[in-house]
Amino acid sequence: MTTLTHIGGPTVLIEIDGWRLLTDPTFEAPGRGYAFGWGTHGTKVAGPSVEVADLGPIDAVLLSHDQHADNLDDAGRALLPSVGTVLTTVPAARRLGGNAVGLEPWRTTTLEDGERPSLTVTATPGRHGPPLTRAVVGDVTGFAVRRSGADEVAVWVSGDTVLFDGVREVARRLRVDVAVLHLGAVRFGVTGPARFTFSAREGAELVDLLRPRVVVPVHYEGWSHFREGRAVIEPALAATKAEVRWLEPGRATEVG
Repeated sequence: MTTLTHIGGPTVLIEIDGWRLLTDPTFEAPGRGYAFGWGTHGTKVAGPSVEVADLGPIDAVLLSHDQHADNLDDAGRALLPSVGTVLTTVPAARRLGGNAVGLEPWRTTTLEDGERPSLTVTATPGRHGPPLTRAVVGDVTGFAVRRSGADEVAVWVSGDTVLFDGVREVARRLRVDVAVLHLGAVRFGVTGPARFTFSAREGAELVDLLRPRVVVPVHYEGWSHFREGRAVIEPALAATKAEVRWLEPGRATEVG
């Protein structure tokens, strides 16, 4: 059984075969503004649906990147030493140290403890903006989680990315059951029309390529820099053949 709990923004608790995985921990209260570099900034406008104290033990954090507070805020950063493993990009692992493990795109690691069925986690490509912006915005990654011995990916988390050839390669190489997509079409006034996450149109195009059974939209609300909310995303994804699951914040939902 696979259960997802949307805590807020990009933060999702994935429970699968007894393992508890947490994506991009963000647990701070709303109202604070954050600088993202090069004149960009955003304000958090919604708090988490689950507090850190109520979260319970976490076996691994799947951290798409550490350089932006809407994916790892101070409260989320304080949580990291208490979890089993932090899987992330290679540069983020160097910065975080401790229990952080950096994965290049398409590198795989195994979560195992001898008591539960093992899980394999594969890093997938991401690009957090238009071409040639990597030097400014830094590296990002997605994650494909498989059950032991399975060919199909139980859950794929896109991470913060736009649609580009690396993500299209994910659709070519992987058979995905549940796709968790970071949407919202992030833009900033200082960067003009440049986008830093999937738009609704890109998300729908990717779903048509990926053909997952279930799509779960996340990271489209809770911050001032999102430009497309559910009203824009819902009709775009409804035109695809996938089942779209809009998670109620804080409620564990069985998806597979």
